[in-house]
Amino acid sequence: MSIEYFLTVLIVCLAPGIGVVYTLSVALGQGLRAGIWASVGCTLATLVHLGVAMAGLAAVLHSSAVLFQAVKFAGAGYLMWMAWGTLKGQGGLELRAAEPENVARIVRRGVTLNLLNPKIPMFFMAFLPQFMAPTDGIEVMAALGGGFAVMTFAVFVGYATLAASGRQAVLSRPAVMAWLRRAFAASFAALGLRLAMERA
Repeated sequence: MSIEYFLTVLIVCLAPGIGVVYTLSVALGQGLRAGIWASVGCTLATLVHLGVAMAGLAAVLHSSAVLFQAVKFAGAGYLMWMAWGTLKGQGGLELRAAEPENVARIVRRGVTLNLLNPKIPMFFMAFLPQFMAPTDGIEVMAALGGGFAVMTFAVFVGYATLAASGRQAVLSRPAVMAWLRRAFAASFAALGLRLAMERA
């Protein structure tokens, strides 16, 4: 894998998206350990999407307008639910000092959020071939995808660490917490709307 590939992947992973917003909200609300588990969930979903792309199902998803719309609106609906939960401070999305929730639930939510994003498998289908030769086999695609997953996890853990490091300062200011809760809710809602409006 070339340095150009890793630099490109780094830029892609740093761009704020569904996984980044979720990881930041969990790390702020529950601390670094919970943020790391959120990163695990988002990364696992990336590996699932890689498997889908390698099986050629991403091409089917891209060619089936009905399937694309179904997955897209399911994802948008889930993001809207996350936005509502964040705004109302419900469960693990409540930004306050609290004991971390069940690890399985944190991971499951991260997996669900990213699995319901139909753009990820299509991204793999469009992105990975740019760094492959015509003679490369599936093992090269797997290696590239594995590198992408590792970078995803590293970047998300970095985001979680940054959020957790300033957690106490943020949590001690109710006004800041209120605005952060609204900002995260708005971010989830905006991501949901963008996903719903995405054309196949």
